[in-house]
Amino acid sequence: MSTAPRRTALDALHRSLGATMTDFAGWDMPLRYGSERDEHQAVRTRAGLFDLSHMGEITVTGPQAAQLLNHALVGNIATVGTGRARYTMICRADGGILDDLIVYRTGATEYLVVANAGNAQTVLDALRERAAGFDAEVRDDRDAYALIAVQGPESPGILAAVTDADLDGLKYYAGLPGTVADVPALIARTGYTGEDGFELFVAPEHAERIWRALTEAGAAAGLVPCGLSCRDTLRLEAGMPLYGHELTEALTPFDAGLGRVVKFEKEGDFVGRAALEAAAEKAAANPPRKLVGLVAEGRRVPRAGFAVVADGAVIGEVTSGAPSPTLGRPIAMAYVDAAHAEPGTAGVAVDIRGTHEPYRVVALPFYKRQK
Repeated sequence: MSTAPRRTALDALHRSLGATMTDFAGWDMPLRYGSERDEHQAVRTRAGLFDLSHMGEITVTGPQAAQLLNHALVGNIATVGTGRARYTMICRADGGILDDLIVYRTGATEYLVVANAGNAQTVLDALRERAAGFDAEVRDDRDAYALIAVQGPESPGILAAVTDADLDGLKYYAGLPGTVADVPALIARTGYTGEDGFELFVAPEHAERIWRALTEAGAAAGLVPCGLSCRDTLRLEAGMPLYGHELTEALTPFDAGLGRVVKFEKEGDFVGRAALEAAAEKAAANPPRKLVGLVAEGRRVPRAGFAVVADGAVIGEVTSGAPSPTLGRPIAMAYVDAAHAEPGTAGVAVDIRGTHEPYRVVALPFYKRQK
C-alpha cells in the first residue's frame, strides 16, 4: 500500500512558484514560498492566497439531513439558514472532541460539512454510522472540490474583480453560489487568519484558472501566495484553535473554553449530550485548566508540550507557540490552572529546555482586526 502523500490540483503550480513542500495530514502542501514573515504580513496588511484543498468536504443531503446533523453534532444545525454557515464540533459519546467543523447550508435539504484534513475520514465514518435511521445520505466529496482562500484587507476588492457575486451582501459565516473567473464556485466568507477573506470551493479542474485569475487581479494590491507556516502564525495571533493542539479527543468543548458551541436547547438527543451536560456542570463549579494567551518577556520561542510553571510548580502546558510577526515577540496558547488564568497574573513562566522564561498571561485573541 502506497504511503506517498496526496497532491492537490495546484501541485505543479506551487512547485513552479518555488514553494517549499511538506507532508501535512497525508497531503503534499506548500509550507512557504519565500519568507514566512513576509507572507504573514501580506495577509495582515494586503492579501494572501492559500491552497486549502487538503480539507475534507462531506455532503449531507435528504429530507432528514438537518435532523441527522443535529443528532451527530453538538450544534443546532436546524437553525442555520440557507446560504449561512456555522462553526461546530463532532464529539464522541464521552464528550471528547473528534473534530471542529464548519457546516454550510447549501440548499433546503443539503449541507456541506468541512472537516480538518487529518480527521476527514474519522468524521465521514462517524457521520455514516450516526446516519442510521435517518432519511439522509452522507457523501464523501473530498475529490469533488479544490479549495482556494484569499485572505486579508484587500481580498474583497481582489475577488470582486473576478466574480459576479454580490460580495457586499455576503455576510461573515455565509456562502453563496457564483462564478469566479467564469467558472462555478461556492463562495464562502469564513477564514482562519483573523482577517476578512473568502474561501472558494471549486471543481479541481478549475483550480489553476482561479488561482491565476486571482494572482493577476491582486498583483497591484500586493497579493502573494502563502503557505501553511504563515497560516499557523496568523491563526495563532487570532486565538483560533488547531485540532491536535488546542482541541483533542481528551478534551471536551467545555475544557477548551468553547462550550458555547454546544446547544443543549435543541430538540432531541445528540451524541455526547449526557457527558457534555456533566462536563458543563463541572466546568461551572470547578473550572479545569483554562486556555489562555502567553506573551514572552524575552525572545525564546515556546513550543507545544512545553510546561508552564509558577513558583517552581507546573501549572499548565503550551499547546501552540511561535514568533508573532505582528506583536514582534514570541506568543503561545496554553492550558493553565484556573488560579493562574487571569490576564496580568504575575510569576508565570515557560520551561524552555530547563530555563524558566517569563511570560505575561493575556486574554485571547492576541490580535483583532479593525472592523
